[in-house]
Amino acid sequence: MKLETLLGGIKPLKATTTAVEIKNIRFDSRLVEQGDLFVATRGTVVDGHTFISKAIAQGAVAVVCETLPEEMPSNVAFVQVEDSAETLGILAANFYGNPSHNLTLVGVTGTNGKTTIATLLYQLMRALGYKVGLFSTVRNYVNDKPVEATHTTPNPMEMNALLAQMVETGCEYAFTECSSHAINQRRIAGLKFKGGIFTNLTRDHLDYHKTVENYLKAKKRFFDDLPADAFALTNLDDKNGLVMLQNTQATKKTYSLREFADFKTRILEDGFDGMLLEMNEHEIMLPFIGRFNASNLSAVFGTAVLLGFDEVEVLTKLSTLHAVSGRFETLRAPQGYTAIVDYAHTPDALDNVLSTINEIREGEGNLIIVVGCGGNRDKGKRPIMAKISVTQSDRVILTSDNPRFEDPQAILNDMLTGIDASNKRKVLVIVDRREAIKTACALAQRGDVILVAGKGHENYQIINDVKHHFDDKEEIINCF
Repeated sequence: MKLETLLGGIKPLKATTTAVEIKNIRFDSRLVEQGDLFVATRGTVVDGHTFISKAIAQGAVAVVCETLPEEMPSNVAFVQVEDSAETLGILAANFYGNPSHNLTLVGVTGTNGKTTIATLLYQLMRALGYKVGLFSTVRNYVNDKPVEATHTTPNPMEMNALLAQMVETGCEYAFTECSSHAINQRRIAGLKFKGGIFTNLTRDHLDYHKTVENYLKAKKRFFDDLPADAFALTNLDDKNGLVMLQNTQATKKTYSLREFADFKTRILEDGFDGMLLEMNEHEIMLPFIGRFNASNLSAVFGTAVLLGFDEVEVLTKLSTLHAVSGRFETLRAPQGYTAIVDYAHTPDALDNVLSTINEIREGEGNLIIVVGCGGNRDKGKRPIMAKISVTQSDRVILTSDNPRFEDPQAILNDMLTGIDASNKRKVLVIVDRREAIKTACALAQRGDVILVAGKGHENYQIINDVKHHFDDKEEIINCF
């Protein structure tokens, strides 16, 4: 493909030439081959500009960058742009024929609920008879073909390649999680969205964003960038819900469990086997648990209606769907206790899950939680999560999560600072996660509830930079 074709929709600050044939686009210099275009992007740790000469030595025939190098070989095309990351997204879209223009793409952003909402929309549209694509933390899908997910939102080349596959296989809809990292790093630049959904915003990823304000701005940018022919659906029950709509050109719509909204849901009955909901005055029984899931389902319902589907038809299909792996996944032990696996790894998510369990169990039996915090991530949330755990549970077992390059015991020591002396009698510290789960199961009596939090769908544990197989659900079942 000609470089001038790839640059469609991009206004370079300067270009030496654009009459160059491009074989592939690379933003990792190690992958550059003869005939490639190298895009020098600035990362949080590495600046791609320092690898321009290496990329050229490996065969790059064109370079896109923000700052032109001092040496510019005459046989290489140089294109200077204001934002390389933004440009990479547009280049990737152009390279694959702008696949997002050939299907209906909807993005979901927020701290919690992204995976559940995106996955349920994928399930719903398939139940309605359509071919559908999905990008999620758990797994990507090209209709019914699973594709392993390495990031919540893939890089622009991977994402457009998968979108192109979706179009080729006849997908009419695609749903994607839009993480704050992906929005901030412009991984979704160049994509055409039909709609955006905001779930909520609570403390998370401050190791990257540094402040909650920066985190909020990253989420808000997604809505700021939506086109006028898209919709922006926001959660009125979150204090930042209306903030997301302040500068969007998209049609503004709302959902809520508490406020008057375009899509209003009320919980009529709630139990470990499901909920009876009233959604826009229609009653429906669904096999999902908890207030947070009622909110997620309200977003799914609203999105489907905004995409043009009939309310009754949508609700009929919703009743046939099932919970997402590792999201409030309930297991009934032969010994008479209930075990729940959930991905809750932020203070707000943990508080929501524990509150839900306490509302349903109504004080019967004990609630035992197994919880930890990831290494090399926001240290400030560790004592907060420990305090929430000990306040809302009868027994707390602090254990290792994904320690990465940190000492697991040091992480748990940080958590312990959030527990006052009067509550320390309720706490056990067991660094080995397998032993912690075994201990919780051994302590549980008939009628008790165990929550194993933090990893959910993950089937691995990261120690240093190595992934070891570990599945919370498997470990619980082994205790039955």
